[in-house]
Amino acid sequence: MEQKTKYSIWYVIIAVWGVLLMQQFIASQLAIKVIPYSQFLRALKEGKVTEVAIGKDVIQGRMKIKKDGEEKTILFKTIRVDPELSQQLEKYNVTFRGEMESTLIRDLFSWVFPILFFVGLWYLLIGRMGPRAGFMSFGRSRAKIYAEDETGVTFEDVAGCDEAKEELKEVVLFLKQPERYIELGAQIPKGVLLVGPPGTGKTLLARAVAGEAKVPFFSIAGSEFVEMFVGVGAARVRDLFTQAKEKAPCIVFIDEIDAIGKMRGSHPMGGEEEREQTLNQLLVELDGFEPNQGVILLAATNRPEVLDPALLRPGRFDRQVLVDAADLNGREAILRVHARNKPLAPDVDLRAIAARTPGFSGADLANVMNEAALLAARRGSKVITQKDLEEAVEKVVAGPERKSRRLNEEERRRVAYHESGHALVGHLCEHAEPVAKISIIPRGKAALGYTLQLPEEERFLMTKSEILDKICSTLGGRAAEEVVFGEISSGAQNDLEKATEMARSMVCRLGMSEEIGPVALVKETTLFLKEALPKRPEVSEEWMAKVDEEVKKILEEQYERARNILSEHRHTLEKVATVLMEREVLNREEFEKLVEETEKEAKKGD
Repeated sequence: MEQKTKYSIWYVIIAVWGVLLMQQFIASQLAIKVIPYSQFLRALKEGKVTEVAIGKDVIQGRMKIKKDGEEKTILFKTIRVDPELSQQLEKYNVTFRGEMESTLIRDLFSWVFPILFFVGLWYLLIGRMGPRAGFMSFGRSRAKIYAEDETGVTFEDVAGCDEAKEELKEVVLFLKQPERYIELGAQIPKGVLLVGPPGTGKTLLARAVAGEAKVPFFSIAGSEFVEMFVGVGAARVRDLFTQAKEKAPCIVFIDEIDAIGKMRGSHPMGGEEEREQTLNQLLVELDGFEPNQGVILLAATNRPEVLDPALLRPGRFDRQVLVDAADLNGREAILRVHARNKPLAPDVDLRAIAARTPGFSGADLANVMNEAALLAARRGSKVITQKDLEEAVEKVVAGPERKSRRLNEEERRRVAYHESGHALVGHLCEHAEPVAKISIIPRGKAALGYTLQLPEEERFLMTKSEILDKICSTLGGRAAEEVVFGEISSGAQNDLEKATEMARSMVCRLGMSEEIGPVALVKETTLFLKEALPKRPEVSEEWMAKVDEEVKKILEEQYERARNILSEHRHTLEKVATVLMEREVLNREEFEKLVEETEKEAKKGD
């Protein structure tokens, strides 16, 4: 692959500035002063004129003047009046000739050389950009072309998405043995759309397909098709597919295809003509593929719901492959892939780390392994330990430790009770997730402490009882503050947001409210971007009031339940908070042992 040379725009600015200074200097040195003819005669008589060039009507030359106490020679020009000038010149022994002094050098320095300099600079920059750059290159494709052995990725480098790999192995087999399908009259899909959340490995999977098939791989982002000039995007699509057909069999990969593939007419204010032209040209090129031509289009997106239906119909993107977040086994396999070139301690248990990272994407897990390596290097260790990996998970989930953020004793005590309330309510609720760790060490931007709860096994469904227990545990910190201190603080802000979101989801999306009934009042706007989900129901004001009332009822019931649990087990809450203030961190075993011993003591006392 051709390596591009990077250069800075500052080099161009400095060069232009230097040329302008040079031009100004030359102009100042070669400046010609226009003087009256009488002044010229006086200077002539005083012997100050050293050289002249006589034209038909103009006299130019050099003369000496005194300026700031120094004698300088300047250029002058005057209009010729006296026809007997030659006699005067001879009288005073002045050298003269009958033609004007040539201005070729001055013209070269003032105009020609700067022009030649900028033309040379332009060609130098164009040459560094590559042979396809220039004024006429706007309509040419910017796809990066990888040769057969340059992708450097195979299916062995992709873990956690076995089903997706099985789907794509058929594409690889076709590129390797097309006659196997042609003999049976089968046609391979023209386009394969990789759909999944960000960071799950869609781009890596596309590169692995090319690496396995050992064919040229064209890679381009959807945003690179669109420019400010109308028609450029469509021209680049044409050029891309022209190149692909010349190198067939090959793979064309368009990342973030939703940049050009959005549903036409979806923009309320218009102004989408350029993007729609690009999409139309892409649809035409997909239709223009000859059967079994050997050009396969792969595309990736995390927003499939915004794509134009014409793009997804059979004959274009025939197949959609889901690349979702990995399960427990998949996460373990991903961790092993990213641990290949990293020295691990003998006691490292990657499966335990995988169990602590539910919902993590491949990019998240790669970040965990990298953070663990950085932590080990910071300690001066030669290997990565289990503690490094666990701390890396906490850093990715909750942010880095903020040891510089010093809390006063009263704030520290309140944070300890807050986190103990979360943990104790979660422990005592039947369907809540087990507590994995409690910490009162500040982390990230705003977290003064955190309670980590992890499921014991992979779960894909949640019952109503489990969601209610989760809301109750989320409100446990605020309830603990009220039970112990008699008033609440601002530390429960994020807890209230999460609890309200879960309660509103129960009412509006999951049909888990007896008052509202089995009705879905909110439609998911996207499949994978969770932050886009919470929306007000698109229903009447009366229904909205009912929804708000029902959400409030759920939150109040679970908050009262959390308060009752903590009031009933006040002694245990005090014990956990006291130990937490001493140690700052409690893991699952320490917490469960502490609760069990305290509960036994309380029963004996009764």
